[in-house]
Amino acid sequence: MSTNTPPHRDSSLQDWLQYQEGLHLTAIDMGLARVAAVRDTMGLQPDFPVIIVGGTNGKGSVCAMLSTMLSRGGFKVGTYTSPHIIRYNERIAIDMQPVSDQRIVDSFAAINDARGETSLSYFEFGTLAAMHTFMAEGVDVAVLEVGLGGRLDAVNIFEPAVSVVVSVDLDHQAYLGDTRELVGFEKAGIFRAGKVAICADPNPPQSLLDHAAQLGADLKLVGRDFGITRMDNQWSFHMGDVHKHALPIPALRGEYQMVNAAAALAALEAVKAWLPVGIGAIKRGLLEVDWPGRFQVLPGRPLTILDVGHNPHAARALADSLKRMAFASQRIAVFSMLADKDLAAVVGLLKDEFDVWLVGGLDMPRGRTAEDIASELENLGVKGVSRYQTIPLAWDAALSQAGENDRIVVFGSFHTVAEVMEHRLHRAS
Repeated sequence: MSTNTPPHRDSSLQDWLQYQEGLHLTAIDMGLARVAAVRDTMGLQPDFPVIIVGGTNGKGSVCAMLSTMLSRGGFKVGTYTSPHIIRYNERIAIDMQPVSDQRIVDSFAAINDARGETSLSYFEFGTLAAMHTFMAEGVDVAVLEVGLGGRLDAVNIFEPAVSVVVSVDLDHQAYLGDTRELVGFEKAGIFRAGKVAICADPNPPQSLLDHAAQLGADLKLVGRDFGITRMDNQWSFHMGDVHKHALPIPALRGEYQMVNAAAALAALEAVKAWLPVGIGAIKRGLLEVDWPGRFQVLPGRPLTILDVGHNPHAARALADSLKRMAFASQRIAVFSMLADKDLAAVVGLLKDEFDVWLVGGLDMPRGRTAEDIASELENLGVKGVSRYQTIPLAWDAALSQAGENDRIVVFGSFHTVAEVMEHRLHRAS
């Protein structure tokens, strides 16, 4: 239990976040007992459908597509995602718009009053605050993104109408295990008996299949129960007797977003009795969805891409998307990664996609210095590596040396992309 003095209801959001960071002994504390007890004390039992979305990668994109299509269909949608890129408020949105500082502070204060001596982590506070906000604001549906794993993640204290696992691969091995079978079991923990469970991974681990069967979940698999047919500038979705034709290519770039869109449509099919969304709203949602930092192409020249990918699964997707792009005279990487990520695997998948690597340090817990990262890159046989103390310095160097026909890709961590985004905002202001 922290000795921190709790902020007041009129304290700033930043004061509350700093308080939470010092409240719990460990930033990641897998288990549901504490957060479920506070949920019960607060009476956070929503009477609207909840959609839980998990997976190694793609879950944020699926949340964004689902939320946008539901919103365009006329429903008031609460969306909880993590991590944020620039502002904490990004995590708690209504109709894809971040809620206000005061709305979050009001929820934090209510949680702090209710928890008594129960210690909560930063993420647990946020999860409870999201649901408290959604209930207070009277949403029609909540879309909740799993933070880490699934089975023991705080969002799993809520009962989903449908659960989605987008992909299964290695990440957070210290918590989830170092094989796809172990990770698959953790991801499948969001499935429920008698409820539709969607898996968009084309090769799901046996552990996920077994857990769904043992639970009695109604498992729907991509390629078996639903899927896509791709045409030049459009695609179609099928699931059982349901067919949706002439769908627009999703606004989110990257070939893998097609499967993410199919997962979102499969989830909509599962909840259509409560939340019917017409084909017009589906098409608008696919065209208008916005999810920054996921193979995000910035306007102008040189061509610049921001991608928060930070594990091997995401690196494979990024490499595939880059291979599909037009020729670039010089291919520049602005890169940094956290210490607990598999840098060797990520770089191994991407080193042939870049001619120049501009490495910046991340000054934060789990961050690494540019020197440390650059040395590892060179040990892996990467050529053309330059070191910069910070990401903004690496970004400025990329802009100074890039020609109109070159390509810059910023990737390796949410923090890497966030620092470039913030630097660009400051430059523009």
